[in-house]
Amino acid sequence: MENNQSLIRKQREFFRSGKTKEVSFRMEMLQKLKKAIQENEKEIMNVLKIDLNKSAFDAYSTEIGIVLEEIGFTLKRLRSWIKPKRVKTPITHFGSSSYVYAEPYGVSLIISPWNYPFQLALAPLIGAIAAGNTAIIKPSEYTPETSDFMNRLISKLFPEEFVSVVQGGVETSQSLLAENVDYIFFTGSIPVGTIIMEAASKNLTPVTLELGGKSPCIVHEDANIKLAAKRIAWGKFTNAGQTCIAPDYLYVHENVKTEFLQEFKKGVRHLYGDHPLDNKNYTHIVSEEHFKRLKGFLRDGETFMGGQIDSKNLAIEPTVLTDISWDDSVMQEEIFGPILPVMDYQDLENVIEGIDQHPHPLALYLFTAQKDIQSEVLNNISFGGGCINDTVYHFVSPYLPFGGVKSSGIGSYHGKGSFDTFSHKKSVVKQTNLFDIPFRYPNVKNGLKKIKWFLK
Repeated sequence: MENNQSLIRKQREFFRSGKTKEVSFRMEMLQKLKKAIQENEKEIMNVLKIDLNKSAFDAYSTEIGIVLEEIGFTLKRLRSWIKPKRVKTPITHFGSSSYVYAEPYGVSLIISPWNYPFQLALAPLIGAIAAGNTAIIKPSEYTPETSDFMNRLISKLFPEEFVSVVQGGVETSQSLLAENVDYIFFTGSIPVGTIIMEAASKNLTPVTLELGGKSPCIVHEDANIKLAAKRIAWGKFTNAGQTCIAPDYLYVHENVKTEFLQEFKKGVRHLYGDHPLDNKNYTHIVSEEHFKRLKGFLRDGETFMGGQIDSKNLAIEPTVLTDISWDDSVMQEEIFGPILPVMDYQDLENVIEGIDQHPHPLALYLFTAQKDIQSEVLNNISFGGGCINDTVYHFVSPYLPFGGVKSSGIGSYHGKGSFDTFSHKKSVVKQTNLFDIPFRYPNVKNGLKKIKWFLK
């Protein structure tokens, strides 16, 4: 705890020096980070392979590439984002001008998860640096090779008073949360998110919580079945389903259920082969604890496809469960694994009602060409973000803020959203000294009458 206090004190002193607020410094630091990632690409792929058995393709497309794109996007626009923005001034403020300044919070704490251990630690860091903050990163203990690599990378790139990595388990997180930092950015589960928010409340520390929940996927009867099956299989089983925005369960119209399931089976076979457990590039489950939890879900419903496990390598085949209801254990919590429960429907209202009776999902996916169906779902279901006729793809757009709603998260990031998240918007009125408006003063003659006219 003493070390954490000392680190936070050093970062606060460095922040107060004003160095992090310099535009040139922010851009230089982001460029250094980008160059270091490019130079260490192979090592990043190697540690992700050790921790999660990620293929080089998955490591680059879902981790390294996203971070590099985020840095490039930010560097091109940062000077514009930093400039104070002049806004309109009402007639009641005649003679003055109004501005919004983006001001960094100070010392930020980034607590990142294990499922995308590189990307979900560094993407928030980009926003923290761009906005002018210092940062402490607490990576996951479940991916030790990646966490250790980031520690070595960050310590070589930046002085600890600017950016530092603190490794450890739950006790380390608790120790950091007990300190009075200026901003907390957390990505992880809903139960841990409530703990983060409770800890933050003691110092009234602002937070961003990127959580999760059960994200539904709806396949309507007019959907392009072959394409829907392929895109859902990709979104669901990337990273072995260990993705917070993966389709968690499927609602498929009963008129196309049989056709869809057959196409889905073909799609999975095309992606991972006839024997996914023998595929050397198929991602493994992160821990034995998580593996055992997922294995328990395989008892629910009927296994349409998959269901085989490899206990030695902590791997589970892409699995589809049918004859599922909301009462099954697999529907009681976020799955976070390669298991897809399927329910059918005839009336879309029943789907909307079923989703609405459960916590707000982080993502929602709908496959239909009908504009009225799209509008009905978008207007009647609250969710963080999603896609029409695709899955997961919204996450990688720097133009779309990414985040949850209510139980699936608080706040958002990506692109300018990351800069905004780590910036306090300070409102300033610059008043003229050439004249004064007397109506606001209580001693003006007929003051009440005049102020009513002025403010009408």
